[in-house]
Amino acid sequence: MSIYYPGTTPVHRLDARVKLVLLLAYSITLFFIRTWIGLGVCIAVCGALMLVSRIPLRRIATLLIPVYVILAFTLLFNSFALDVHHVAAGYGMGDVSAGVLAGAAPVPLAGSFGFVPEGFARGSFYALRIVFLVLASFIVCFTTTSNDLTDALNDFLKPLRAFRVPTQDIAMMVSIALRFIPVTAEEFAQVRAAQWARGAAFSTGPFIERLRAWQTVLIPLFVGLFRRADNLATAMEARCYGMGEVRTELNPRRLAGASVAALAVGLAGCALLAWLF
Repeated sequence: MSIYYPGTTPVHRLDARVKLVLLLAYSITLFFIRTWIGLGVCIAVCGALMLVSRIPLRRIATLLIPVYVILAFTLLFNSFALDVHHVAAGYGMGDVSAGVLAGAAPVPLAGSFGFVPEGFARGSFYALRIVFLVLASFIVCFTTTSNDLTDALNDFLKPLRAFRVPTQDIAMMVSIALRFIPVTAEEFAQVRAAQWARGAAFSTGPFIERLRAWQTVLIPLFVGLFRRADNLATAMEARCYGMGEVRTELNPRRLAGASVAALAVGLAGCALLAWLF
């Protein structure tokens, strides 16, 4: 149930620290650009990386379902107005370009209610921003293991050690949280299936009865999670976790030349896009 998709592509081999920095730069660039040309370049870059990393598109489309709902509301509330006769110029979210629909007159549909082309264009612009921001984060998650992400976070937090911040403990907590996500989902499915086999009515009967049925799932789930946490704490104590001030590494990570080059090219490209568009 891990989101990581094994592979040997150049994106997989790229250092996790570089991928996180480039993801941050790409995200900032997406919100700096104001033109459709700049957005098209960002979309093309993201699409090319998806093809290079060979991520299964069907799996990504499934994970994007919750985002589609948000985007549908974004388009709906920006594409229609209750009083199209008094819609101001530049209607829509923010100051992004409306493209070929700039200056298009609103279309009345029923009385004063109607469709606003400029609002639709700007809503689409923001919707595409959100989609490709999520897709970029998916590329990082699909091509990077949770251990690599945790180690990268630990490296980014190292300067805080000068202020006595327990950076390695923070990184360890993030790693444990990431590993518990699929475990929790799997245990939830098992408990739900067991209670359903015992006759729990999750989708039938009065609303109160259905809530009570979910109690039979959530209570055993939380008990099981606390039991796992207690066992994990015992195992960490048995292995003398926390006895030393600084934990050592078996294989210290160093930035390869290809990763440094990718970082330089990526940051330069993002800065150029944000400046030009």
